[in-house]
Amino acid sequence: MTKPVDLKTRFLKEIAPELQKTLGLKNYASLPKVTKVTINVGIGSYVQSHNKDYSKIVENITAITGQKPMVAKAKKSISNFKVREGEAIGVMVTLRGKRMYDFLNKMINIVFPRVRDFRGISKKAFDGHGNYSIGLKEHIVFPEAVQDDLAKIHGLQVNISTSAKTNEEGLELLKALGFPFKKN
Repeated sequence: MTKPVDLKTRFLKEIAPELQKTLGLKNYASLPKVTKVTINVGIGSYVQSHNKDYSKIVENITAITGQKPMVAKAKKSISNFKVREGEAIGVMVTLRGKRMYDFLNKMINIVFPRVRDFRGISKKAFDGHGNYSIGLKEHIVFPEAVQDDLAKIHGLQVNISTSAKTNEEGLELLKALGFPFKKN
């Protein structure tokens, strides 16, 4: 029985040579690559309505990413947003290496097909430097997410940082990895 090939190995052996031809680059080192994936969850309003207990969100993000998230705290008080200095306002994880490729593989093959009314991701979410942002409204599209308390559904932001210089290079890289973009 053959072992399934992970995304990093597939990138190095199959995707990179094709991408090199597509982009017309002679030097292999100049190919765009995914450098890191950052997952963010804003918990400000959640903390205010649930007695400052955000442990379920931390558990969910830990299960989804395989890495314990960092809790971001407010640097100063802002009365209009009802935020006090030192209060938890977000949870974030930065993935690199094997965990990053495993997470991207899971996003492409498992999560996107589970999103309700999914017709592809937009080509407009690039930042001008080849980096891409995806917002998910529900964390329960991930199979590892704890679904015990469905009243506590939260969204998350996934930022994919690449070494691409332009949006076009970033788009070609993500297409080659298998991201399902919308048809025009």
